[in-house]
Amino acid sequence: MIRLGIIGAENSHSYAIGKTCNLDRVVPMRVPLIWGETRAFTKTAMEKGGIPESVRDWREMLGRVDGVMIDHRHAALHVEPAEFFVRKGVPVFVDKPLAYRLRDAVRLVDTAAKRKVPITTFSSIPMQPGFQTFKKSLAKLGALRAVQSTGPVDLRSRWGGIFFYGIHQVDAMVELLGTAAHSVHVHARKGRAVATVFFESGAVVAMNCVPEEAGGFHWTACSDKGIATYPHTYSGNPYLVTARNIVRLVRNRDNGFSRERMLAPVAILEAMERSLRTGRPVRVPSF
Repeated sequence: MIRLGIIGAENSHSYAIGKTCNLDRVVPMRVPLIWGETRAFTKTAMEKGGIPESVRDWREMLGRVDGVMIDHRHAALHVEPAEFFVRKGVPVFVDKPLAYRLRDAVRLVDTAAKRKVPITTFSSIPMQPGFQTFKKSLAKLGALRAVQSTGPVDLRSRWGGIFFYGIHQVDAMVELLGTAAHSVHVHARKGRAVATVFFESGAVVAMNCVPEEAGGFHWTACSDKGIATYPHTYSGNPYLVTARNIVRLVRNRDNGFSRERMLAPVAILEAMERSLRTGRPVRVPSF
């Protein structure tokens, strides 16, 4: 049975993964330990996730778990614990985004590769069975010319602005169009925005950033052969796909994604953040 330690309890994903593993018991993994930012966060995660024990310092998990999940709301907090466990040879899942700055993400991924320690990161949105079915259905359309996505994004979020929740749509566009994004231009007004993302292939994405109360996620893809649309749906347990991927990460030491696939979303988000600040088109940084 795989032992997973969770670092970070302010996010509901912490106790959702705990519940999936410890209470629902639908994967061969248990969560015996958690570290939380506050006592209140920790208590809630332990109660809702059936997690039996907490630690005062996340470093205390070393030697007591087979892998770790890092689950802070702000991506700037992901790098320190991720690097620590990678350097100790422990597989790491970072619950998106991988980092708040591309330079930190590159260093982390390259350190893991050099030490041959598996690390992975992804949004659970494009990993959902419904989205994957939508992606497969697009094969009959051939090369995509344009994608439109819509979803909740708080541009002024204290957890990293567009990085927080913007990662879901960005991760989905990379899943559909690949990692070669060329440039972005974000137009914002009154807390809403449209981010235009151009890919080297010539494809263009219009990413609509709307308030959470406006609804869930939605995708439309166009090619010369037709149009396909998909209002997002979740599986019965939307966290099951994440738990299964963590099992694969630890058991098979399989990242599941290439270096480029993990870094591209961070690069795109960083360019979006700069475009929001300047009001100008920004080239997506290379990695």
